[in-house]
Amino acid sequence: MLKEFIGKLSMTSKIVVIHQPDFLPYLGFFHRFLSADLYVTLDNVQFLNNSKSWHHRDKIKTPQGAKWLTVSVIKAPRGTIINEIILAVDVNWRERNLNLIIQNYRKAPYFNEIFPRIEELYYFRCHKMIDFNIKSIQILMSLFDLKIETTFASELNPKGKSNELLVDILQKVGATHYLSGVGAKDYYDPLPFNKAGIKVLWQDFHHPVYSQIFGDFIPFLSSIDILFNCGVEESRRILRRL
Repeated sequence: MLKEFIGKLSMTSKIVVIHQPDFLPYLGFFHRFLSADLYVTLDNVQFLNNSKSWHHRDKIKTPQGAKWLTVSVIKAPRGTIINEIILAVDVNWRERNLNLIIQNYRKAPYFNEIFPRIEELYYFRCHKMIDFNIKSIQILMSLFDLKIETTFASELNPKGKSNELLVDILQKVGATHYLSGVGAKDYYDPLPFNKAGIKVLWQDFHHPVYSQIFGDFIPFLSSIDILFNCGVEESRRILRRL
């Protein structure tokens, strides 16, 4: 078990998480923070606007099933990095998103507890997508009572691509261990990590099943789903039991 392994590490160990600043991320995004010492926001890699992208969207539950909640951004050239993406101003996406959340969660048990924090996010005025996304992550961390040191990859001036880029970041922050999501296994090359003496840990995340509105349970939605359905205190307990 990952928890047991981490519990046996020395006080000099430093576990680091590196991930893009996704929008209103799912529960597994935050689960790694419980076992890490530092979160490096990977803001200097390419913005993806395709079927595999979570940079400017995540899913919520509706009576018709899962549906995308999307942040509108200005179209940018291929290769534009995340921290250069600009929010759209010619469409009223903020009001549209809020209305979509109201329509689908107003009957959730803890709507009145959670919705003011969601309004706080959408009333937050900023120019870039990354600032909006970071605000969404900060609000969710507050609701989950998570505290972790955070820095930005762009501030470290890292070199290389893919696994080499990650290793360069890890070396610059003094990491002894890298805690990765299992989705990265398809792209994992152990050689750079081994050469740098950095141990790779794989997240042990099993999505919890909790009471949801609208029928059968759907996993891997935005974290706002568990908060609307379970409330702050129970959501914190569920996250820490994983």
